[in-house]
Amino acid sequence: MRIILGVSAGIAAYKACELLRLLTESGHQVRVVPTPDALRFVGEPTWAALSGQPVTVTPWENVHEVPHVRLGQEADLVFVAPATADLLARAAAGMSGDLLTAVLLTARCPVVFAPAMHTEMWEHAATQAAVATLRSRGAVVLDPAAGRLTGADSGPGRLPDPAELFRVANRLLARGAAGLAADLTGRQVVVSAGGTREELDPVRFLGNWSSGRQGYELAATAAARGAKVTLVAANTALADPAGARVLRVVSAAELREAMLDVSPGADAVVMAAAVADYRPAARAGTKLKKTGGAPEPIELAENPDILRELAGPARRAGQVIVGFAAETGDLLANGQAKLAAKGCDLLVVNQVGGGLAFGTSDNAAVILAADGGRTDVPRGPKEVLADFIWDAVAARLPG
Repeated sequence: MRIILGVSAGIAAYKACELLRLLTESGHQVRVVPTPDALRFVGEPTWAALSGQPVTVTPWENVHEVPHVRLGQEADLVFVAPATADLLARAAAGMSGDLLTAVLLTARCPVVFAPAMHTEMWEHAATQAAVATLRSRGAVVLDPAAGRLTGADSGPGRLPDPAELFRVANRLLARGAAGLAADLTGRQVVVSAGGTREELDPVRFLGNWSSGRQGYELAATAAARGAKVTLVAANTALADPAGARVLRVVSAAELREAMLDVSPGADAVVMAAAVADYRPAARAGTKLKKTGGAPEPIELAENPDILRELAGPARRAGQVIVGFAAETGDLLANGQAKLAAKGCDLLVVNQVGGGLAFGTSDNAAVILAADGGRTDVPRGPKEVLADFIWDAVAARLPG
């Protein structure tokens, strides 16, 4: 695939070198188009050496090739990382004072911006207006990560990890030919992931084997398709998906509180987290010790049914609710019963145990719909299942 990697003048430009390496090593032909001031951070020889392609910043070089038109026309993907406040403003205004902004005007392929700047600049009304304009035109503008910025500052504005940006690029390329790369643009979605833990004492808990990978793939895929994503993560050890706001929780009670807080404004809610059905009725204040005899029974209390609560009558009109059912018995019978009991619009039913689903990079499932629909998804990468799920969600979202 032919990719234009746009680089604007931010300190995070050095991270784009790693993104470039990942793209070229996966077989893509990458042409780096920096803004003139971006070369103050990373020089032209570095981009040329890593890409194996010439580096041009102005449309006045190699004019006979008409680069300001040809590069955008021929690209399969334009990916700008980092995208500064200045670059976003100029792109939204349709300015073309350098080669990169000219390419953005001529591109007819998926375009993604990965913003990076100080928090105050990201939150400024002018920047948010530019982001909204670009998203309304079908571009994917990822939300920046939160963390340490230049100097001692911390907050939203950090460029996401290059490996996560690489995953976004692959998702955009995979769906670009179908013209669906940004079909969730303007939508707000909430995804839960991971497995909850219910404390027995200060060192032990009741839990499950969920790694959170399927939920993270759902979040990453939704961001690549243009959605504004909130990911509620329970006890995961995965890198934050690019473009997703991540909230971390531990127990079912914390997960419920977070989901009820962020879900009311969402267009779609996907409950992919494995939630403990029960918790210890009382948590021991000190570590439980062996007594030499039979241990005392642990009294359990039932946790709230978060999915049923989210799918209840108080939910937002037109909101699509998706649940997950990890089963070890009759997949369809158990799934149909759970779909009816929970009240959700879609239920993703998958077999677990024996090396299936939990902790693996692939999955197989049946997507059951409250309207009687059924989609069988054969075993494959979890990002493929994520696309099937978002396809089903997108088809049910009000226009």
